[in-house]
Amino acid sequence: MAMREITSDQRVADILARTLHAHGVRHAFGVPGGEVVTLIDALQAAGIVFHLARHETSAAIMAAGASTISGNPELLVTTVGPGLANAVNGIADSFQERIPLIVISGIVDRETRARYTHQVINHAQLLRPVVKASFEVEPESVASTVARALAIATAEPMGPVHLDLSPAVAAASSPGKTVIFPPAQFGAVASVTDPAVRFLAERIRTAERPLILAGLEAARSRAGPALQQLAVTIGAPVLTTYKAKGIFPEDHPLSLGGAGLSPLADRVLLPLVQAADLVLMVGYDPIEMRLGWLDFVADRDKLVDITRAVSDHGMHHAGARISVDPKTLLQALNGAVTERRSWIGAEPAKAKMELDNIFSTRTAWGPHAIIDHLHRTAGDDSLVTVDSGAHRILLSQKWLAAKPLSLLQSAGFCTMNAALPLAIGAQVADPSRRVFAVMGDGGLEMGIGELATVRDLALPLTIVLFQDRSLALIAMKQASAGLPPAGVTLGETDFAAVARGFGGYGVNVGNEDEFRNELEAADKRKGFSLIACRFDASAYDGAF
Repeated sequence: MAMREITSDQRVADILARTLHAHGVRHAFGVPGGEVVTLIDALQAAGIVFHLARHETSAAIMAAGASTISGNPELLVTTVGPGLANAVNGIADSFQERIPLIVISGIVDRETRARYTHQVINHAQLLRPVVKASFEVEPESVASTVARALAIATAEPMGPVHLDLSPAVAAASSPGKTVIFPPAQFGAVASVTDPAVRFLAERIRTAERPLILAGLEAARSRAGPALQQLAVTIGAPVLTTYKAKGIFPEDHPLSLGGAGLSPLADRVLLPLVQAADLVLMVGYDPIEMRLGWLDFVADRDKLVDITRAVSDHGMHHAGARISVDPKTLLQALNGAVTERRSWIGAEPAKAKMELDNIFSTRTAWGPHAIIDHLHRTAGDDSLVTVDSGAHRILLSQKWLAAKPLSLLQSAGFCTMNAALPLAIGAQVADPSRRVFAVMGDGGLEMGIGELATVRDLALPLTIVLFQDRSLALIAMKQASAGLPPAGVTLGETDFAAVARGFGGYGVNVGNEDEFRNELEAADKRKGFSLIACRFDASAYDGAF
């Protein structure tokens, strides 16, 4: 890693912040406390903007949204004890969503830590299950520690790394004046003569029913064009996880859309996958899939895993594994295969038609129609985030994504109240893009304070609220188990009034004309808009 001398007197916090900036970090999110005031000052001086959130878990997910759009690690800042404890759910979300989050928490100074108990907990122990590593920053090694944390966070599978920083250390004059810059990156380039490429080309040549299952790593590695070329050349249908939607244009005849949480979709897709005689798992991480995908084929020799990530699951056991960047391998593979016809029984086309029928819109108003109208309004260039709940499963199945990483969600951890902070982080990272946050009433009530964050950052977000006065997904699970509903009914909050109270625009709608008009009007506002779409939760019956 390159190092650069800082000649003027620098605090430890300054070296830390400049090293973060050198590695591409541009945004920090959090709630300040006395233990991190020096750090926040150093971040601002280094060109890393600190954004105030209303809750630390939301701040972590904001950083995740910004990281997904920027392609760089981003930063969560918390104070000691309760600040970090508040953030645990958001950090766990980044762990299972594979986000290279850097978490810096204030900690009580070392000389008082052993005998002082106020707000003191073991931060590293608290976070051990949900971070890749945890370190305490020391004056003599600050730049090296930060660079190490960034290297660990960005190694596949990506994830959060935690740093403790005490006030005295942050404010101390740094004995070392170097900022460590990232090394120049030169990935290995595969060629048609590589054994792995020859192996795959031969497997494809002899396969009659090849299928591609693509995941988040493939989307982040920008493997889309190479994957599209391969799929069309060999006639392989493409199935993705929810977070990889759009890596293959979903209006293409070979696209089978996303999979992961819908039992109705699984009834169509799992038999097709089981009928395949070759499944190329490209950057695929089964953390997004429901139990039906635990062992989705009986013959492991059908499965070829193409990923740089170290496997940390036992959800399938591939017969072959190629540890390489998916984009690089697919580009080389395209030079080694020839055009051919596959699936002579047209089974993928039949499956696609069946899926289209299952998720078709049958009523003029309700969750299906809301998704249709939003899709038409958003277009291909907007970014949409969606919260956990029944609406997320339906939207993820109906939504036709044209570009990768244009539909953001918590699909591995499936935490509630992710859509709004994801949207905030994404729009902070790219203010030029129109962003929609799709939420349920339960999710919004869980993190409604972040409407103040949207207001204070002057973000023109459009929040589309599916207001069915129910935790509908849980109610459906209770019903499927033969149980009466319990703890799933919500009162009718006037979210339009709440939005106005937070300084935004709020409106309640109950039909397609009102919704369409409000979507168009929201695009012209400088501030945020909240459109509460009211319907009965029974509209989800049999929907997915």
